[in-house]
Amino acid sequence: MTDFTIAPDVIARDNEARIADTRSDYDHLGAQLSRRGIDIDAVKAKVTAYGVAVPSWGVGTGGTRFARFPGTGEPRNIYDKIEDCAVIQQLTKATPTVSLHIPWDKVDDLKGLREKGNALGLGFDAMNSNTFSDAPDQAHSYKFGSLSHADAATRQQAVDHNLECIEIGKVLGSNALTVWIGDGSNFPGQSNFTKSFERYLEAMKAIYKGLPDGWKIFSEHKMFEPAFYSTVVQDWGTNYLIAQELGPKAHCLVDLGHHAPNVNIEMIVARLIQFKKLGGFHFNDSKYGDDDLDTGSIDPYRLFLVFNELVDAETRQAEGFAPMHMLDQSHNVTDPIESLMNSATEVSRAYAQALLVDRKALEGYQDGNDALMATETLKAAFRTHVEPILAMSRYEAGGAIAPIAAYRASGYRAKVSGERPASKSGGGGIV
Repeated sequence: MTDFTIAPDVIARDNEARIADTRSDYDHLGAQLSRRGIDIDAVKAKVTAYGVAVPSWGVGTGGTRFARFPGTGEPRNIYDKIEDCAVIQQLTKATPTVSLHIPWDKVDDLKGLREKGNALGLGFDAMNSNTFSDAPDQAHSYKFGSLSHADAATRQQAVDHNLECIEIGKVLGSNALTVWIGDGSNFPGQSNFTKSFERYLEAMKAIYKGLPDGWKIFSEHKMFEPAFYSTVVQDWGTNYLIAQELGPKAHCLVDLGHHAPNVNIEMIVARLIQFKKLGGFHFNDSKYGDDDLDTGSIDPYRLFLVFNELVDAETRQAEGFAPMHMLDQSHNVTDPIESLMNSATEVSRAYAQALLVDRKALEGYQDGNDALMATETLKAAFRTHVEPILAMSRYEAGGAIAPIAAYRASGYRAKVSGERPASKSGGGGIV
């Protein structure tokens, strides 16, 4: 039995005021799509089955290098975090799993944590290790690197931490480990590029050996920050080399914010699908660099183009295609729960739009070198207002037609603000 975080009658009352218009909009859109040879119910079924994981750290207020301004009702621990995550799932019905970050979310009673997740209707997605900051009382600092550190003892400490994350994940029911490191250099000459990468590969191979059957390991690339001169895992090419070197359980994770502004991310996705090394995504958005903005807030068309590649692979049943999807954002000026609900909706929207692409027509225009009609075929799907599909999907699954409105009507933030001590403002960083 699911322990509902928000009283179901709150959602029911809000839905009752909206369902007539939602059904009318759905029927109208269904008639439009039917003229294009598209079954709206089939699209809705796929959208309902789709899910994206919520990052445990995302429900807290983020920050920059300069400051962090915490909001009210900040989660104090992983139990508070998954309660917030349960609200997102209860209202959107699009976020059935939570991705944990260790040691931030480490607890002694792992079975109890799994039972709490089950009670809230949540599973556990990929585990995330942390060797980009120092944990209290650890023996060796990661100031100058972790898996690529010149000191063997520091590298072993980082390896052992990742192996511990795997053991924690096994208890929680996870089946993947995401490894992102901040290793690199800030000055020319500070590091030997070749030796650093050799040490990284050696350490990752030690972690790879600890993967259970059925598990995957995802390496994540990032162009810069906190290493501003060179980064050990700096782009998708290096990421692909890592996955190839490690073996069949190794795949590449694509974070939409970890690229230069003009990089063609959707083509990177296509390449990784083609060579069976696309492991998954961290969805967010970016204006200048790794901004970790709300998904779809800056470039929703690019998000759609990424999903166009995913639906293409899904449609043709590309070999080895089974990517995991997760949000990864920093919320500095919004209620994190609202931002994550909005982002989950935007990811579902991009998926629904991509399902509307006339793939037969698109292939014909591509083969016929008709550039204009090829791009118009994509835009026809992108410009389709699919909100009625998303709303009806949520409603039929027991969620909220308008998640943010229902959330605000519930008074959840005020409730937890009275139960959780106020956080103090402090330096930069994320929860």
